[in-house]
Amino acid sequence: MNTLEDSIAIENIGETLETLRCRLNSVLLGKAEAVDLVVACLLAKGHLLMDDLPGTGKTTLAKAIAACVGGKLARVQCTPDLLPSDVTGFNLFNQKTREFEFHAGPVFSDVLLADELNRTTPRTQSALLEAMAERQVTIDAVPYTLSKTFFVIATQNPIDSHGAYPLPEAQLDRFSIKLKIGYPDRASQIDILEAASRAQGSHEGSAVALSLNELANIQEQVRTISVHPRVREYLVDLVEATRENPAIQLGVSPRGMLLWQRMAQAWAMLQGRDFVTPSDVLHVARPLLSVRLLTTNDDVDAVIDCLLDTVPAPEYR
Repeated sequence: MNTLEDSIAIENIGETLETLRCRLNSVLLGKAEAVDLVVACLLAKGHLLMDDLPGTGKTTLAKAIAACVGGKLARVQCTPDLLPSDVTGFNLFNQKTREFEFHAGPVFSDVLLADELNRTTPRTQSALLEAMAERQVTIDAVPYTLSKTFFVIATQNPIDSHGAYPLPEAQLDRFSIKLKIGYPDRASQIDILEAASRAQGSHEGSAVALSLNELANIQEQVRTISVHPRVREYLVDLVEATRENPAIQLGVSPRGMLLWQRMAQAWAMLQGRDFVTPSDVLHVARPLLSVRLLTTNDDVDAVIDCLLDTVPAPEYR
């Protein structure tokens, strides 16, 4: 049952989300657009894949998200010798009790940072499939429920780097979006240096912005954001276009289509609206499509741009 404080927060969703955005922007300077997409992904009950350069703030962002929602953060450094049980957990025989005891793995957290996911083997990568899709894991035929707000932030190295395994399509399709943070601008870099020189650094992003119960309630509120039939048809037109485009080998799946709608609903909520517009669908299209489209060439962004320009958006008021 929700507490009174949770109910009050849900009545003021806009204010609560603005606090969350401000806290995250205070730790990831100069990346307001990326922060908004991350928040939308969190509200949509999705998972985030980050394909970026080292040292751009990915770990800092994951820590800040966990702190802002008062959740538990777990980190897995993916290596070729990492085992599935190192991620999900395992049963260990207790010599004293003569019984098996379950030892929970890092997936039993609220925010899981899977660093360099494509450096571990496909067998270990598959350990996250059930966790990401169903928020549960099955160990020795026994299902274990994960946190209802379980959120995966995974990073990957460029596919041509040494020791990298390509993520399979089934794995990629479980991520809602893929982001590249990139380097901050000059002014933000100066602010970063200034913050680092202050005593004890800056802890602005460590305060709790909303509780896990509040987050779960807001995630359910996202489902209620209205999607007009014309907007829904527009989304289906875009999905079908990905399957018919000769430059695309693998288009958007039904799961991807559902995630696309949920991301658009979350983005509409961030804009303070209780309905989705075609612009919401378009705004989240590039990060959503970039993680799941398999194209016949390397220029995925150009294919996405062409696709979005080809499918006409409906007139909507």
